[in-house]
Amino acid sequence: MAIVDRPTELSEQTLDSVEKGQRAAIDAVRKFVDTVDEKLPALGDEHPSTRQEIIDAALELSDRLVHTQYGFLREVVQSAGTALGGSDRAK
Repeated sequence: MAIVDRPTELSEQTLDSVEKGQRAAIDAVRKFVDTVDEKLPALGDEHPSTRQEIIDAALELSDRLVHTQYGFLREVVQSAGTALGGSDRAK
């Protein structure tokens, strides 16, 4: 493999890994919400239910996980660019 192809392969592997992680997070949240729906029935629209608070917390958690993954990926790309002789731009 040519040295020029290595960064491309690394980038593709990293993106694939991040995508798999995001899909796993989405599947986990989906299963969690399904379990909550099954175990805690909705109480109506008058007051926010414990069920809805739990679901909202799970969605917030998954959102934070995705943002963390994007931050990680950004850092990896910037580090790889610097290591390969690219400019070290401000974040």
